[in-house]
Amino acid sequence: MEREILLSGIGGQGIQLAAKTLAVAAMREGRRVMMFGTYGGEMRGGDTDAVVVMGTAERLLTPPVIDFAWAGVAMHPMGWPAMAAKLRPGGIVLLNTSVFENPVAYEGTVVPLAVAGMATAAGMPQAGAMLALGAFAAATGIVEIDSLRSVVEDVLPPYRRQSAPANRSALTLGYEAVADRLCPAWPRPELAT
Repeated sequence: MEREILLSGIGGQGIQLAAKTLAVAAMREGRRVMMFGTYGGEMRGGDTDAVVVMGTAERLLTPPVIDFAWAGVAMHPMGWPAMAAKLRPGGIVLLNTSVFENPVAYEGTVVPLAVAGMATAAGMPQAGAMLALGAFAAATGIVEIDSLRSVVEDVLPPYRRQSAPANRSALTLGYEAVADRLCPAWPRPELAT
């Protein structure tokens, strides 16, 4: 079983770091993982996207450049049209309603969350993508929150390691903001046998 996750936003929102955090946490849980990131030439404000493909089999069949995806984390409306075109019906998308002004059309589970507003209110304005990643993990069970929290320092460059405590807090805040497993990523072990 494989899961493809799209992360999309604008430069400066932490999309690439969130994707790397998700990928490394999944590897630590024993899954096969591929990640691919793209971004515009602007340092801040340009488009940025990442794809994380993970699976439970011995090898992955889906390349990291994908035509369709099971899930998405949409941090800015600029990337929504491209993401919406790739999302398969029946999956899940987490939507940063702090910047999305209009509702989106999607034939699956939509998790609206004021990510940027929550991060700013908690005193962590630069940790919005981590907050979204924590919420996405809670809504899907794609990885455990402890796995995400344990890799935070490892994925940060040395000159940004002082951000690790805030990123861990943001992951937890996002995880706690979503009460239910809305769209499980993996079958429950007792159902898989």
